[in-house]
Amino acid sequence: MLFRFVSVCLLSSACLSADPREEIPAKVPAARAILDAWQADRPEKAERRLHVVLWTPSDREPAPRYRERLSAILHDIRDFYAREMNRIGFGPRTLKFDHDKDGLVRIHVVKGTKPYAHYRTESGGEIRNECLRPLRAAGIDPENETLVIFCNMSNWDPEKRTISQNSPYYAGGTHRNGTAWQVDSPILDLENLDKHEPKVRDGQYGHISIGRYNSIFIGGVCHELGHALGLPHNLERDDEREAFGTALMGSGNRTYGEERRGEGKGSFLTLAHALRLASHPIFCGSVKGIHIKANAVTSELKITQRDKGFVFSGRVTADPPVYGVVAYMDPDGGGDYNATTATAVPDKEGRFELDCQALAPDKPAQLRVVFLQANGVASGFLSNTPYRYAYRVDKEGRADIRAAAMRLALQPLVDAVNSRDEVRAKSLLETAGIAADPRAVEIGKRFAATMAPPKSREVPAAAESVALSDLGATSEKTGYGPPVRDRLPAPGDFLAAGGELFAHGFYAHTPAVHEWNLDGSWKTLRGKVGIADGFGGSVRFLIEGDGRELWKSPLVKGTALLPFDVKLDGVKKLTLRTEDGGDGNRQDWALWLEPVLQK
Repeated sequence: MLFRFVSVCLLSSACLSADPREEIPAKVPAARAILDAWQADRPEKAERRLHVVLWTPSDREPAPRYRERLSAILHDIRDFYAREMNRIGFGPRTLKFDHDKDGLVRIHVVKGTKPYAHYRTESGGEIRNECLRPLRAAGIDPENETLVIFCNMSNWDPEKRTISQNSPYYAGGTHRNGTAWQVDSPILDLENLDKHEPKVRDGQYGHISIGRYNSIFIGGVCHELGHALGLPHNLERDDEREAFGTALMGSGNRTYGEERRGEGKGSFLTLAHALRLASHPIFCGSVKGIHIKANAVTSELKITQRDKGFVFSGRVTADPPVYGVVAYMDPDGGGDYNATTATAVPDKEGRFELDCQALAPDKPAQLRVVFLQANGVASGFLSNTPYRYAYRVDKEGRADIRAAAMRLALQPLVDAVNSRDEVRAKSLLETAGIAADPRAVEIGKRFAATMAPPKSREVPAAAESVALSDLGATSEKTGYGPPVRDRLPAPGDFLAAGGELFAHGFYAHTPAVHEWNLDGSWKTLRGKVGIADGFGGSVRFLIEGDGRELWKSPLVKGTALLPFDVKLDGVKKLTLRTEDGGDGNRQDWALWLEPVLQK
């Protein structure tokens, strides 16, 4: 989304690699050779276009000169993408529009069914639905096209020179379709972009020049269109910032065109995102294989230390072929806005190597890898790629990749367990790569055992400790998915939180309750709590004994791991609860990690 503050991370000095301009000729020709060769073989050409709507509430008329203003803005954004794609080496691939006879962009005007007061920032879905019938009547299939909907939801007072907006302003999409919601206003005008005066007072951005206002909101159009085309957020690396300015899909929405006022270097498109746009049908004019789903298959994946960062390498095969691999190094906090990137192009055998050095110090983080195929599909959007690996970075900027390395070593076991191949799972537990690490063996054995229905373990009377997941619970309820132990629900994966892997514990998506009957002989319960890596919920954890609250966590968010050590003297009914942190439970993949009863 547009309206989010992005702080610039101080990256480790290791990210100051060679001039990023040298990266382009080293990679882009190889990527183009793969992409162009596949598209040229039995080509399927098509002129896909971006379709533009001006939507207005029932009690409002469009702002003055909307055709001229919005056409000039869209043409400038078209030229920005063309210039950046050409600079990077893909030629002037860019947006395409339908035009009227006078050369202006064809804009479909849609009148809403309700007055201004009815609509809110969250009304994007309702507004889009009101646009569907007029678009279909114009011969456009909204479900298979990319749309930009300008909403006439701003409030401009020319006497006070104040402006505010109550408009949807977000976007999403893929290579097949997408929608970007924008806001129009009488002062949204390309002619104002280079002006230092006059000043206006914006409801969110304060007292700013009219040029800065247009940087923010024209840049916002350009940024949100990126999302509609399938681009996630990312932060420029230090070397990229020095050479080019601010990444469009980071906070580049606020720096667009600022170089025209002499206020900065402006916005640029990263190589990571140019690679992705190169195969988008609007940009490349090919719809060959557009409905083929992502099918990249990887092997030989490994992560190894290099300098302060690391290298993620392996082999990939796919049809259509993979022409680019993108890594996002995403430090904790800030969503994906502060994720820096590394890129690679597979060789003829499908081998690739991602050199990941742009790391934020003193933070847990997650590596996410996306494989780009020649038909425009990717192995997964940034948030749901199956290739996600947690790591940590110390105060000196050095990455700790031990958990990620173990995760990769155990991946074949995960695949065997998920396919219920007991023979292969047993064989993998005996391989040198796993067997040499006692911790990996423990985690692997526990995970492999989840193929069978859970059983309660007979605890010897003399036992001084027992893993809580070995005891049969009298009641288990979770807010989403089945209550499982020693793993996450399907598709099965390890209990991973805070950049660490855990051998046993409980998945407890909120709201969740787990209860046990004890004999009163256990003295303490020790363990940790957290949220599964890759999820952004907020959760509170509670431990009760015989109906009394024994421990309650503060709000747990992100990659935080919180230990607990609770006295249980005489407790016969043990209850573990997880509760939503107040922001809904959609991301609340809460975990009780290695809880152990002790005497």
